[in-house]
Amino acid sequence: MHNSRQPKVTLVGAGPGDPDLLTLKGAKALAEANVVLYDALANEELLSYAPKKALKLFVGKRKGSHAYTQDEINQLIVDNALTYGHVVRLKGGDPFIFGRGSEEIEFVESFGIPTFVVPGISSSIAVPASRGISLTKRGVSESFWVITGTTSARKLSADVALAAQSTATVVILMGMSKLEEIVALFQKESKGEIPVAIIQNGTTPEEKVGIGTINTIQRVVAENNLSSPAIIVIGEVVRDNKKKLRFYKELKLNNNKVLVYGKE
Repeated sequence: MHNSRQPKVTLVGAGPGDPDLLTLKGAKALAEANVVLYDALANEELLSYAPKKALKLFVGKRKGSHAYTQDEINQLIVDNALTYGHVVRLKGGDPFIFGRGSEEIEFVESFGIPTFVVPGISSSIAVPASRGISLTKRGVSESFWVITGTTSARKLSADVALAAQSTATVVILMGMSKLEEIVALFQKESKGEIPVAIIQNGTTPEEKVGIGTINTIQRVVAENNLSSPAIIVIGEVVRDNKKKLRFYKELKLNNNKVLVYGKE
């Protein structure tokens, strides 16, 4: 393990899924780790940046399956820092975008342990970009909303209803279980023909994409068997991308299999 046993914690954003999208600073932090606590959305390939003797502990949370509660994770971070020294907390995307990173930092600092943050590339921006979807576009979209689909109370965020009234691009994370409610809110605003893209496992070899409109997206999801983890992008900026997928039917070679994305 790394020689230093001085307790400290570095919160590292793992990026959207593609291991090459980890930042250089994130890789350097992992190289100095005595312990790595990593999430379900953090690509396990990133663990290769950590020393071989470093402890690697999976603390991932997925819908209906939690290895640890958030309180238990907070305590694990502190206990490992006090015992082993440098703990890297590796979180998918950016840890401060619906990642509860600030909660973990506040808990660790209450024990007087130094903390550091290495921002990550947020999936909310990177995943649409990787599919050629520009969240802002001159003459089309002047702003974008990034909203959690599921609040701590397990409800759809009230901000979705507000976003549906705007002309902004809307990006919804953790929203697949609330898709029916989301569709209803946009239909209420007479936006049934607004384009929608749903990108599952974005930037990874398992990526799947469904393109439709507010009125058709639930059928697209069913036909393409789309599920979490996925990002929902709603707005006119999806329209140009939809044309590309329709006419060019992008082909991607992976493990000697040809995968067709963006079927309608």
